[in-house]
Amino acid sequence: VQLQAFGGGLVQAGDSQTLSCGASGVPFSVMSVGWFRQAPGKEREFVAAIRRGGTSTYYGDSVKGRFTVSRDNANNAVNLRMNSLRPEDTAVYYCAAQRRNPILSSVGVAAKYDYWGQGTQVTVSS
Repeated sequence: VQLQAFGGGLVQAGDSQTLSCGASGVPFSVMSVGWFRQAPGKEREFVAAIRRGGTSTYYGDSVKGRFTVSRDNANNAVNLRMNSLRPEDTAVYYCAAQRRNPILSSVGVAAKYDYWGQGTQVTVSS
């Protein structure tokens, strides 16, 4: 299973941006997919996740109400729509996947995900 995240770039505060995570080697619909981010000097942070086979979604507290994760089964991808971006959203964004349906308490645990993309940089200017 190979993942590739793309769609990052430089935007201004308040703008919107959509990241996509594509998968090869497996139908993405059978995987639970998570988005994480890491800013310089900070730990990796859970952003959002969508469970395998369904539409249940979960979000980190810092992005709730602004970010939306969704499946694009036609393109074997998972998208992360980011609205009302803030400078503190600046980070490298990673998508990750696992074949399990994680329990609620582990949906945001990076170690539970088996496959990782290479990351895409999002920079939000003030």
